[in-house]
Amino acid sequence: MRLRTVFNCVWTRFVVRPRFKVLGAIILVFFIIILVKVNSKVDRLLDKHNGPEANAKTRQQSPNAFLSGAIRIEDAMNHLNELQRIATASNGTRAFDAPGFNATIDYITNYLNANTNYKVTKSFFSVTGFALANDPVLISSINGITKNYTYSAESSTADFYHAVYSTSVSITDFTQLTAVPNGGCSDDDWQETNPSPADRVALVKRGICSFRGKIAPATKYNAKAVLLYNDGTSPDRVSPIEITFTQENTIPILFLSFTVGQALLNSTQNAPRNTRVKLLIETKDLSDILVGNICADTPSGDITQTIIIGSHSDSGPEGPGINDNGSGSAANLALAVALARLFQTSTYPKYKYRIRFCWWGAEEIGLLGSDYHVNQAKNTSIVGERLSDYLIHLNYDMLGSPNYIFGIYDASTAMNDTPSQALSGSKKISTLFKNWFIQQNLPWDYIDVSSRSDCGPFLAEGIVVGGLFSGADDAKTVEQRNRYNHILGQSMGGIPDIPEDPCYHKACDSIENINIFVYEKMIKAAAYALEFLGRQEDLRTWLYPSTEIQ
Repeated sequence: MRLRTVFNCVWTRFVVRPRFKVLGAIILVFFIIILVKVNSKVDRLLDKHNGPEANAKTRQQSPNAFLSGAIRIEDAMNHLNELQRIATASNGTRAFDAPGFNATIDYITNYLNANTNYKVTKSFFSVTGFALANDPVLISSINGITKNYTYSAESSTADFYHAVYSTSVSITDFTQLTAVPNGGCSDDDWQETNPSPADRVALVKRGICSFRGKIAPATKYNAKAVLLYNDGTSPDRVSPIEITFTQENTIPILFLSFTVGQALLNSTQNAPRNTRVKLLIETKDLSDILVGNICADTPSGDITQTIIIGSHSDSGPEGPGINDNGSGSAANLALAVALARLFQTSTYPKYKYRIRFCWWGAEEIGLLGSDYHVNQAKNTSIVGERLSDYLIHLNYDMLGSPNYIFGIYDASTAMNDTPSQALSGSKKISTLFKNWFIQQNLPWDYIDVSSRSDCGPFLAEGIVVGGLFSGADDAKTVEQRNRYNHILGQSMGGIPDIPEDPCYHKACDSIENINIFVYEKMIKAAAYALEFLGRQEDLRTWLYPSTEIQ
């Protein structure tokens, strides 16, 4: 018999009837004492079973369903429909130099002002556009035998590809090629290069450090040009890729396939004096453009302890960019508004930390918006705007890929030159996301923490980062398809051997390109992570257990 039933029986039989009031009161008191003892014993048994950590975890994480529960996928989809409308009216693109980009940041700004009480600011920076005047040319001469390599935007057929913000060069005489050892990441690598890279073309393999980390010493040691090449460590690291540098770059750069790079490397070892190249890169002289970032700050929270939620607001020039990165922009906007609405209720406690939602401009041509923001933060003394005021940057770039993965930035893949202070906290964020997907009975995959998205400039300065990614031009593997099918059910695992987003950087990256199932899960994961971090008692120590942000 349930305790409530016993209580009702005692109340009716002995307390309500007048002739049994005294006896009933005694019995009722006795019953309450027993009930308290039983409940106390049950609590102790539960504590013993779960342990103190489990119970603390339950109490700590119980509020963490509020923000994810407040996320409405229809809000994010409405934003994506608006971004599609903007792109359609702008010749099919929202690229940084198209009218669709300014319309995008106006839409985000207006929506924030109408639906939140956040402090919304725009900051503008000057961007020099980049475009090729002609296809680049690369020719080698090995022991007198010449070979003309193929340039193509289709990576599967290309021998090499251009680098955005490479400088122009015309090397019409065959010039000696020299291979830089160990990835070219340190001064020692360049000093040990034989023959010297000065006035020669340097061949440098991908890996160990960022692409920028290789180019800085190349400039220092007076290389005429740099031929980077893929490292062949996995099937998706064989073909040439488009890489982007900053506008300040002063050296010509091409990116080669692993096959071409390895062949040239072998030649420099076997015939060092007789391995020479010609190359021609001609860029257009374009005028400067003002590009905007948006940041929206919660009115509450410690401004010297700021959590940044970032996504880039521009598309590539090829299409509307509804997945890349309308999906991240819209998710960020939906998340910002959902949090603002919760903060305006009396039942949802505000966080100790300021939350700053940002939309970075010109990511597609080299992370320029986030790079600009980080450089400004490094050089200001304004409290709340300094780099030391930032605890973490969470990045959301592509969240709705049709042949998706549930991708989590893996901090253990950070480049060797990453400041060590950022690694411990970044690994905790990787685990935080992983545990959420496991709790939700969802598959997940770790992906490289890449310098190709907006977390890069923050991580390079020692700021903890994390983020989610549903896939771009990498092909889904058979193993992934089988694992996703096993967890989610047959037909849910996608199609192996085709890209995770077949419309990546293409005109078909439209509203029809969004997988709503994965998109909703990704936004809820982002909401969970933000709420978890916002509820930490001492987030700085949790993220930086033995160091401080310098």
